[in-house]
Amino acid sequence: MLTDRVKQILSWYAGENPGVLSNLARLLGTGTLAGTGKMVILPVDQGFEHGPARSFGPNPPAYDPDYHFQLALDAGCNAYAAPLGFLEAGAAKFAGQVPLILKLNNSDTLAKMGQPISAVTGSVKDALRLGCAAIGYTIYPGSGERNRMYEDLRELTAEAKAHGLAVVVWSYPRGAGISKDGETAVDVAGYAAQIACQLGANIVKVKPPKEHIEQAEVKKIFEKHNIPTKTLADRVRHVVQSAFNGKRIVIFSGGEAKGTAEVLEEIKGIRDGGAFGSIMGRNAFQRPHDEAVKLLKDVMAIYQAK
Repeated sequence: MLTDRVKQILSWYAGENPGVLSNLARLLGTGTLAGTGKMVILPVDQGFEHGPARSFGPNPPAYDPDYHFQLALDAGCNAYAAPLGFLEAGAAKFAGQVPLILKLNNSDTLAKMGQPISAVTGSVKDALRLGCAAIGYTIYPGSGERNRMYEDLRELTAEAKAHGLAVVVWSYPRGAGISKDGETAVDVAGYAAQIACQLGANIVKVKPPKEHIEQAEVKKIFEKHNIPTKTLADRVRHVVQSAFNGKRIVIFSGGEAKGTAEVLEEIKGIRDGGAFGSIMGRNAFQRPHDEAVKLLKDVMAIYQAK
């Protein structure tokens, strides 16, 4: 649905080729939020990242890869994102029904690392073979291994865009260079979004920022210029501004599982800060199917309300 709002967003990506623009339009033009410039994506990489029992034990039907394709469809999501194995298991059965994002790198929780780095677990050729609209890739700003991730991402981005695929970057600060509180600090979240944009991301995924400010030199700037941080909307607004003054699509993760009321209240703050949407995994697929569909539809209704 190529509305005026979608056309405006696409105009911010004038440096991209028609294939990338077409796939961005496809992502923005699918599902309940089609044409609004907002998006809600279902990501299911947690089986790889956190293990099957932690991820799917609360809702056993979710062990089946087909479950997640169907959930994305039933809820009216803009897209479904997953690692290679899950997408291969259902891409043929659900071909053409929902845009797919192939997550090209993943890590696991079995190794404890001070300098985290994800392994490349898929390829651009895999994404093309599976009919994906985009690739996904995680970077860990703050890790001592960040430069390798940045360099790998640049190569994958160039290859993906040359074949007309859009690029979604999960930008999750973590590692020895940053404190636990710093991983979701408002200044660090904005910096992480900026890094992803500078690396060529079409869509950036970050965590909802907390009020904490990690960098002492940046705290002085926040205080001197009275940059608001008190509310979630204030902090989201800073992150969106950090993403090329809102000219890149920034979506926010749902994070750890939480109660429905808490999820919806957080979504309102994210919306009020000018975010483009949410990418919600555990808070959706760990619920029974009908409850998950209702939650995702309620989230979409919040984004539609403004």
